[in-house]
Amino acid sequence: MFNNSSILVTGGTGSFGHTFVPMLLEKYNPKKVIIFSRDEMKQWEMAKKFAGDQRVRFFIGDVRDKDRLYRALDGVDYVVHAAATKIVPTAEYNPFECIKTNINGAMNLIDACIDKGVKRVVALSTDKASSPINLYGATKLASDKLFVSGNSYAGGHETRFAVVRYGNVMGSRGSVIPFFMSVKDNGVLPITDERMTRFMISLEEGVELVWHAFEDMEGGEIYVKKIPSMKVTDLARVVAPEASHEIVGIRPGEKLHEQMIGAEDSYYTYEYPEHFKILPAIHDWSADAARIKDGKKVPEGFVYSSDNNTEWMKDEELQRWIDANREKIGSI
Repeated sequence: MFNNSSILVTGGTGSFGHTFVPMLLEKYNPKKVIIFSRDEMKQWEMAKKFAGDQRVRFFIGDVRDKDRLYRALDGVDYVVHAAATKIVPTAEYNPFECIKTNINGAMNLIDACIDKGVKRVVALSTDKASSPINLYGATKLASDKLFVSGNSYAGGHETRFAVVRYGNVMGSRGSVIPFFMSVKDNGVLPITDERMTRFMISLEEGVELVWHAFEDMEGGEIYVKKIPSMKVTDLARVVAPEASHEIVGIRPGEKLHEQMIGAEDSYYTYEYPEHFKILPAIHDWSADAARIKDGKKVPEGFVYSSDNNTEWMKDEELQRWIDANREKIGSI
């Protein structure tokens, strides 16, 4: 699909882009991969890793700026939308800024992709968009709805939109594993709540889910990968076996458990061997055979959350992952 095509990644200097781009270049032979982001220093650092590869281009811009998006999308075939304001406490204290990027930015991108004739767009979502309790989750739910409805908003244009949703990305900047590793020498790890659980997914698995969405989508689907859960106390024990734990309380806007599919979505959700797919409630698309394919309808009231998961990551599995990825944990 991506051979001899032009692909643009918004927010491409983040954790996802650092994994997506080298995997894309290794598996496919794209004509051009455009990293669209607003941080010149991150672009400069990332460009060093791809020095000499003429397929990788860098474009300074912000999804809040529609005119800049129009210029960047000229001749682009596929878009991955990874740009977001995503730190939960930051969004709680700076709500206007979060809305400008996550909602207004999504609207700008949808308009620009339709007008510039982009073929397919996959937007990255989050567990926090399911039954949101914080502003970040609320803006991402709004963003998800915008991308789903973008398929009817496109009218006679051929641009199609889909969404992928996953939980805690192991080792990414700002996530719990690098945080625990950075403070473990203190001998005490801060635990917000001993009951807390999190989904566990690698960046590579996230990239593969995006590829599947591009290949499978008809338009409007939300893809949710099946991944294991882990208790935060167990995670802390693997990272720092000798450290004690101090219960510090839940942060503003934080959930005890991650949820990726809520009971209200169960009416439109289908199960597949390695993922779930939430189909659009609008236009009877949830009954469309082309979107359902070989999926099996989940039971009414089904909820996919990190505490009711049937798959749990074992300590030794996490330890093997840490040992194999130690050098890049927290660096991207």
